Amino acid sequence: MARGEGRKAQKRGVFGTVHKLPSGRYRAMYYGTDGRRYSAPSTFITEKDARGFLALRQAEIIQRTWLPPGTGDKPQAKLTLKTYTERWLRQRDLRSRTREEYRNLLEKQILPRLGELPIASITPDDIRDWYAKLNPKTPTLRSHAYSLLRTILRTALTDGKTHINPCTIRGAGSTKRAHQVQAASVEELAVIIEEMPDRYRAMILIGAWCALRFGEVTELRRQDVQITEGSGVLRIRRGVTRTKDGPEVGPPKTQAGVRDVAIPPHILGAIADHLAVHTGSGANALLFPAVTNPEKHLAGSTFKRHYFPARAKARRDDLHFHDLRHTGAVFAALPTGGDATLSELMQRLGHSTPAAAMNYQSVAKGRAQTVAEKMSRLAGGQ
Repeated sequence: MARGEGRKAQKRGVFGTVHKLPSGRYRAMYYGTDGRRYSAPSTFITEKDARGFLALRQAEIIQRTWLPPGTGDKPQAKLTLKTYTERWLRQRDLRSRTREEYRNLLEKQILPRLGELPIASITPDDIRDWYAKLNPKTPTLRSHAYSLLRTILRTALTDGKTHINPCTIRGAGSTKRAHQVQAASVEELAVIIEEMPDRYRAMILIGAWCALRFGEVTELRRQDVQITEGSGVLRIRRGVTRTKDGPEVGPPKTQAGVRDVAIPPHILGAIADHLAVHTGSGANALLFPAVTNPEKHLAGSTFKRHYFPARAKARRDDLHFHDLRHTGAVFAALPTGGDATLSELMQRLGHSTPAAAMNYQSVAKGRAQTVAEKMSRLAGGQ
């Protein structure tokens, strides 16, 4: 028999195809929801049997229970995305705040539409349909939800629970910054500081000139401040985050976050005065505690009651506290300011990214203090 002669009896059905082989038996083939073509695990004596096999596969695809051959036995079909995400969360060592954020994204953005689908049956079309229905007016929330789902499905692929990662939407995991940060000027900072209560003025100075995060500032304790003649250092070893169960103190997220930040000399006096007047005598005393209890952390809502009116006086209603950190980075990088190198700037901010691996390099001894002194000159001796 000439090659290919046995295929002349091929018939095409509504779903899949059946080929009559030279042996007289029939082979059934079909396309799965992943776009790949699959053959039945064995051939059939009659065309009717082959068509019956295809009808069963089509029914599974319609009912969303179909799994690619080789991905597991029948119980595997019951592994829904919801079930897998619970396992995924349990197996990860996450901070309480991060775990809360993930659960919120899953329960409100991801699982309502995708949770009951067998994880191995989720297709790129399913992901596109889901993503299109997310609120485009909340681009950051949208990108965070997509990034989390992509990470979970990437793990599922590694675990052999699915055959592909269907999250293939280019750019869906990133978004443009909704709030464009404009650094504060020295004059604007002076207005804000003047309008703040005495107990919080040093907080503004540290946030701006030392470029600390809110959680780092509010976890500062007396033992973390080292001031000597004409110089000083803030030792960043912890931070505090707010969870539904209350404040949680822990180390920085990355090793780069553990750092010593040189204090610009022009704010040393204000910090020393704050320690003398508003900070307890113990080494563990918080620099900026809650008003009602010196052993508790300052709540963000309490700080905002004073900060928002103060920034309004400076005509900077757009200036979040975290933008003070951005301001400090600008001051440190300006040629007329700190003139910090990229490595020095990354060290000062506690940044850690693969694209800037140099931030792990040690800053030359004495250079950090030089950067801080130059920043003070930018302030014009204030």
